[in-house]
Amino acid sequence: MGEKSRTGSDGKPAQAWDHDPPAKQKLVPFGFLVVATGALMLVFGLHETSDSWVDALQLWWTHVRGRFAHIKRLVIYMDNGPNNSGRRTQFLKRMVQFADWSGLEVRLVYYPPYHSKYNPVERCWSALERKFNGVLLSCVGLVFACASRMTWKGRHPEIAQLPGDYPSGVKLTRKEMGPWETRLERSATLPKYDITIRPKSQPAAVI
Repeated sequence: MGEKSRTGSDGKPAQAWDHDPPAKQKLVPFGFLVVATGALMLVFGLHETSDSWVDALQLWWTHVRGRFAHIKRLVIYMDNGPNNSGRRTQFLKRMVQFADWSGLEVRLVYYPPYHSKYNPVERCWSALERKFNGVLLSCVGLVFACASRMTWKGRHPEIAQLPGDYPSGVKLTRKEMGPWETRLERSATLPKYDITIRPKSQPAAVI
């Protein structure tokens, strides 16, 4: 059975799908889980890129910073994916900008390859998949409705959407990355997996 699986009245193959038709638009969820409280926010975008990743983070912080006014340091546990790795120049540049914008000291802690299952946010995806199971996600509103009905730790997530599209493959040359790299305090033992970024308003500690 294929895309053209029957013959029309004119004797020519007619279009017939033996499965759900291909999506006209795809959404990528970004999950932000506050480990201490179990509060979850899902931000949906059209593509996963370095820029959309940081914009989703900034959108999350805009929503929650009123609850965490006392927070001065943000520790982010994440996978070492292609768009947010400890070597991805555009991502690291944007994270430095995020630290300056938010005034937060940011520590990026990466799980090693093949160990992302230990990241608590990964367990949230199975709950989301159960809400999507058997549902023909025909529009954005239906995606959001299903996502808002899922629960994590007995609570429904907050839902948001990134506006616009994002080009892929954005990166900096070694020369362009130079000034941004000086802002990264890399671990001496795990330089790609443990990175601290201090906002400009916060002087680096004297060791």
